[in-house]
Amino acid sequence: MSPSPRFDRGHTDDLMAFLMASPSPYHAVASAAARLEKAGFRQVEETAAWDGTTGGRYVLRGGAIVAWYVPEGAGAHTPFRIVGAHTDSPNLRVKPLPDSGAYGWRQIAVEIYGGTLLNTWLDRDLGLAGRISLRDGSDRLVSIDRPLLRVPQLAVHLDRSSNTDGLKLDRQKHMQPIWGLGDVEEGDLIRFVAEEAGVDAEDITGWDLMPHPVEPPSYLGRDRELVAGPRMDNLLSVHAATAALAAVAGQPDAELPYIPVMAAFDHEENGSQSDTGADGPLLGSVLERSVFARGGGYEDRARAFAGTVCLSSDTGHAIHPNYAERHDPTHHPVVNGGPILKVNVNMRYSTDGAGRSVFAAACEKAGVPWQTFVSNNAMPCGTTIGPITAARHGIKTVDIGVAILSMHSARELCGADDPYLLANALSAFLTG
Repeated sequence: MSPSPRFDRGHTDDLMAFLMASPSPYHAVASAAARLEKAGFRQVEETAAWDGTTGGRYVLRGGAIVAWYVPEGAGAHTPFRIVGAHTDSPNLRVKPLPDSGAYGWRQIAVEIYGGTLLNTWLDRDLGLAGRISLRDGSDRLVSIDRPLLRVPQLAVHLDRSSNTDGLKLDRQKHMQPIWGLGDVEEGDLIRFVAEEAGVDAEDITGWDLMPHPVEPPSYLGRDRELVAGPRMDNLLSVHAATAALAAVAGQPDAELPYIPVMAAFDHEENGSQSDTGADGPLLGSVLERSVFARGGGYEDRARAFAGTVCLSSDTGHAIHPNYAERHDPTHHPVVNGGPILKVNVNMRYSTDGAGRSVFAAACEKAGVPWQTFVSNNAMPCGTTIGPITAARHGIKTVDIGVAILSMHSARELCGADDPYLLANALSAFLTG
């Protein structure tokens, strides 16, 4: 079998461009789709009949995308190799009645989405992005990528204890951004968004909008060995999975014993329970329809799923030099040390010994170093789409990712080598 596609530091440069082009989950799936289109994939509608021909296809639903490549010779019972990820990140989301303010300040009413580090959103230049829904039933992406909003922190003179007792933020009172001066006017924000989008405000009947930091990603460190940027959790994995799938689809079909799949879901940060989340029916529906479109029945579906493996790729914790006691004393993932295998015996991560073997084989094939992450027993362990995917679909699932610092911050930090090391491991996994 020929080697899997290879990625280098140019992949990290492209990741930074992907982060900038993807200020919301809706932009992230559009960015991924554009890359797949260049690789020859085509979009199929869920409401249309699907055929069983070979080639690359993808489905878009809100902030989620599922893409797959059917090689020549694939049977109805051919197993899948899936890379799963998520498109959402903890942030602020605009409320249904957004126009707010007091004392001559015009503000935007926001809700807190996911487990964001609130203090990282203070005193930061924010744009506004997302989608608007129009009266004719269509949606349109919006990205106002310039300083527009700011959540101002209280001066230390008015809170002398903030540096000694810790900053205490009320999620309702203290996190509402300002965006100008004057009296509050109902409908003001949506009129502004409509003008930016080139539509009539009266035609906007719904919106899913969110502030985003406008500072671009950047290399950091004496030797530029680090990358700082927004939404790495988990667009780093979405980007790597997209790049790996596009590259693998360019391999000779005879080299693909599996059907490679990329599934990037929305709403992981708040439990995945939506029609675009991993706990919804999207992935299972796509896989089953692919089997049926190739002439298969229930028996073929069962055989395909039994041989399928999913890598759930999400960011994990690199050891923090200032808080080493918060980490497991014998597991110290470092940045630029290669992707991590995430393990929790209580199945907060879905990895078991057999899954470890699959991941180790992919890394060995790609020539990529890898590490293991286990939480400190005294600390609660987070979770991912991995256990959900395994339980919902009966698919062998392994949790992996890239070790980062500042997870759930408005601006996170990773090693500059790890994104392309992950992509190399994923491409080796997808090619079997």
